[in-house]
Amino acid sequence: MKTEITKILGNNLICDNIFEIVVAIDIRPLPGQFYMIKGLNGDYLLPRPISVHDYEDGVLKLLYRVSGHGTNQISRLKKGDNIQIFGPLGNGFDVKLLKGKIAVIGGGIGIAPLLYLAKNIESQNLNIYLGYKDDTFCVESFEVNCDKLTIVTENGCAGKKGYVTDFVNVGEFDTVITCGPDMMMEKIIRECVEKNIPVYASLEKRMACGIGACLGCVVSTIDGNKRVCKDGPVFSGRDLMIRSENG
Repeated sequence: MKTEITKILGNNLICDNIFEIVVAIDIRPLPGQFYMIKGLNGDYLLPRPISVHDYEDGVLKLLYRVSGHGTNQISRLKKGDNIQIFGPLGNGFDVKLLKGKIAVIGGGIGIAPLLYLAKNIESQNLNIYLGYKDDTFCVESFEVNCDKLTIVTENGCAGKKGYVTDFVNVGEFDTVITCGPDMMMEKIIRECVEKNIPVYASLEKRMACGIGACLGCVVSTIDGNKRVCKDGPVFSGRDLMIRSENG
């Protein structure tokens, strides 16, 4: 990993509040890793963690949602502007462990790291489930990188209507991967653990440093507290402490 200043090749609005920033990077990241990025105008102090959405031939694509001051300032950057980028960070997915019939389940901006993962999975039976609140994004990219794609929207504007977890039977799969809202992932992990199905989750947390120094992104596991930025963001579902149904 390294810190560098590089020019932005593109920073495009994908749909409402969802952007894809594109830069040239010579170090190939692993699926599931992330970068800390920051503009150089001094409008905010800390960099923001952004997941690797895709990487090919030295071109890195990072997908992010505008959710606060920092990401709002990043969204205002233009092609040709300089940006500070630090990474790749985190442990990523071990694709050698992903075997058999696989389900990849994403929700909202949690789909960001799943495209690059899907492109690196060698399974001949890859099933992807994407859940959105309303507007869909990046569907076409997933369509060409899986054997079956299921789209779910809460308001029924595209695909099936409801929550993505309503349309996944984890018992059909040998391996399950998920990234998205905590409630969605907790439901999936709980079902997989009950059925003894290997499940891997990519967690999303606010981060200040990205290297495990500040302890600002701690999550509970069966082995005690772990840092999402350093020990994750990818964890085995069996290692995560899942809240009980009563809170």
